[in-house]
Amino acid sequence: MRVAIIGGSGKMGRWFARFLLQDGKEVIITGRNEPKLLAAREQLGVEATTSLRSAVEGSDLVLLSVPIDSFEEVVKQLPPCLQPGQIVIDITSIKVFPVETMHKYLKAGVVLGAHPVFGPGAGDITNQNFVLTPTNEPETALAEKVEQYLTARGAAVTLMTPQEHDEMMAVILGLSHFIAIVAADTLLGFAKFQQMAAIGGTTYKMLVMLVESVLSEDAELYASLQMHLPGLAEIEARFQRNSKIWADIVRHKDAQEFTRRMNTLKDKLAKSDPDFRRAYENMYKLLER
Repeated sequence: MRVAIIGGSGKMGRWFARFLLQDGKEVIITGRNEPKLLAAREQLGVEATTSLRSAVEGSDLVLLSVPIDSFEEVVKQLPPCLQPGQIVIDITSIKVFPVETMHKYLKAGVVLGAHPVFGPGAGDITNQNFVLTPTNEPETALAEKVEQYLTARGAAVTLMTPQEHDEMMAVILGLSHFIAIVAADTLLGFAKFQQMAAIGGTTYKMLVMLVESVLSEDAELYASLQMHLPGLAEIEARFQRNSKIWADIVRHKDAQEFTRRMNTLKDKLAKSDPDFRRAYENMYKLLER
């Protein structure tokens, strides 16, 4: 199988190129930034071209690994290059807009929305989460084949609609990133941040790890997610309201109300995750690794 990765010189494009090569697939990468593309070619040992047509023609699968803000511009260029039977899969972190865009412009072949819910720092595919978002019978048939392929290699795959995906990602990605960025803005305002990192306990180390992992990523990508995920502004507003409630309890030194609310949250969490108390032990194991 020959796979063309559009945006193959980016971090996730390189990750998938490396994975597919190790899995015995033929890979060609393409992109508009020639120096970056050539560097990726040397690093990966794959064929590379700035010509979209050269990359797509003759490939069985086209993998779209491009920023959401340039997604439509790229997809609009594909129809003259595609042949019946070719498969186009996008791996953006948002699904409603990309899937609708592919349906609008791509009439040949079968398209599928996919989201690898992990970053390019992942060592391999084992235990990584994937979401597939088919919208009709041909896409569902393709999604089932992709699911079999991924699960056979150790990944966890979930199928859902693009709408369900984006609603969940507003919390899974949007809120998580928001909390990390605001925490970073708070922590880095302290003059003794480095000293605190040196003497911090386990919980603090986990917080700093979250902050550093988010800040190490592409700011434009994270800004794009914040702007495009549906309902995120209201979710973050809810977080701000809850933050104020807890801050007011602390300000008024109401230990009894703090304890009551925290125990209520414990009870709620226990209903959905009876083993949640093992998280403290798991946190230590994670840091030790």
